[in-house]
Amino acid sequence: MAETEAGTILIRGGLLADPALRRAAPADILVRDGVILEVGAKLTAPADARIVDATGCLLHPGLINAHTHGHGGLARGQGDKWTLELLLAAAPWIGGNRALADKKLTTQIVAAEMVLKGCTAAYDLYYEFPMPTAEGLDAVAEAYHGIGMRAVIAPMVADRTVYEAIPGLHDALPSELQARVEKLRLPAWERTLDAMQGILKGWRWAGKDIRAAVAPTIPHHCSDAFLCGCRDLAREYKVGLHSHVGESKLQALVGIKRYGKTLTAHMDSLGLVGPDFTAAHAIWLDDDDLKLMRDKGASMAHNPGSNMRLGNGMFRFRRARDIGVNVGLGTDGANCSDNQNMYEAMRYASMLSKVQTPDPRHWATADEVYQAATQGSARALGFEDIGAIAPGKKADIVFLDLASVNWIPHNWSVNQVVHAEDGTGVRHVMIGGRFVVQDRRLLTLDLAKLAIEAEAARERLEALNADFKDLYEKLEPVVASFCPAFAAQPYHLRQYLCDAPA
Repeated sequence: MAETEAGTILIRGGLLADPALRRAAPADILVRDGVILEVGAKLTAPADARIVDATGCLLHPGLINAHTHGHGGLARGQGDKWTLELLLAAAPWIGGNRALADKKLTTQIVAAEMVLKGCTAAYDLYYEFPMPTAEGLDAVAEAYHGIGMRAVIAPMVADRTVYEAIPGLHDALPSELQARVEKLRLPAWERTLDAMQGILKGWRWAGKDIRAAVAPTIPHHCSDAFLCGCRDLAREYKVGLHSHVGESKLQALVGIKRYGKTLTAHMDSLGLVGPDFTAAHAIWLDDDDLKLMRDKGASMAHNPGSNMRLGNGMFRFRRARDIGVNVGLGTDGANCSDNQNMYEAMRYASMLSKVQTPDPRHWATADEVYQAATQGSARALGFEDIGAIAPGKKADIVFLDLASVNWIPHNWSVNQVVHAEDGTGVRHVMIGGRFVVQDRRLLTLDLAKLAIEAEAARERLEALNADFKDLYEKLEPVVASFCPAFAAQPYHLRQYLCDAPA
């Protein structure tokens, strides 16, 4: 991230969101060199303190996005009735032929939206075809650093295409399409591991709270040898592991057919599941999977927006919490959830827990959703010093304007953060004691220039990827027919209908 603000700051006159209180209480926040020293009412200002007037603002910790994709920024709005598998088939069209400048640009789009909507840190699973590059991931890190965000950046990797990973899909394609998709084959896994090792060995951003991680994209898109190689790299460099696990019913079925066990159980048998492991989506995990995740100290990233957008199902938030798994909250990529709005993700998470059962005793509370978007996500990212406004935590603070229509009237602070705020009430955003958004204006990037650059890139990439678009249009009817038929097979998830907890 950008350098923290040196010196002493006293944030005075704001109301501090607190799940323990129905209405936020007045509290001052004393910050020194980007770290919170003290929180309390009517603090005495040190002689050297700069006073920040927070009158009329509700203060809450920066929201933390537990799962997104920086490469999705330039692909926003490309699809409508897309399943996950159709999105994967469209990837060469909506993400192909990108120059190095495009890789930075797409991440800037994503990061700019996040901070303008109150998000201060993110776990970014970034994809480069055919394999990750040091210069590409460095450009992604530069984008986050320039905006001023904290991030964990994980090259998203595989050694099987979607056509190889889903049994029977390749054979269902006409011979002409088989020949075309075979040109999309990925390099041998050893080459991809070598590339990732070079990236991890040369990573220069950790001191700026931009860390690296490893993301074998989907278990059955990776050979066991490749998964074990990803595990070993993560252990060697002491970084996180992040994978899409049980996102769609099709994935869950492939896991059972390929491994004779769930995807979670298979990854655990290979030694990937542990305190540094995050399972994204995790919709199609049964109770044994959830208990395994809990016992291994792993985390899950709940992405309600894309789960609905791609028709994948409803994550069992209440059940996961009751079993004791750490749950973070994410937006997923702008190419499949359209925006990077963590307030929307919180509201969706709350509502999705409610439509799974008519019994409110088994619904998520606003406090639990708020905790997932802050402390739960912080844990998934591996950060111990963000996610709360408290002494010793970094001063990542969002100032919500209580004159915004979302807060008229102001009845129940945290409940309204989850259910009423939509990002339009964000007045200021501070990261490490430094304002990156002030009076609703992004200070670290010229948005007008970004829009011009994005339009130019869109037009250029549209022409460059015309053949990939043609390929997708020919693949679409086959994938749209084959994959739902595959997913229609029975899959028995214990407690999946979210009746009373066992």
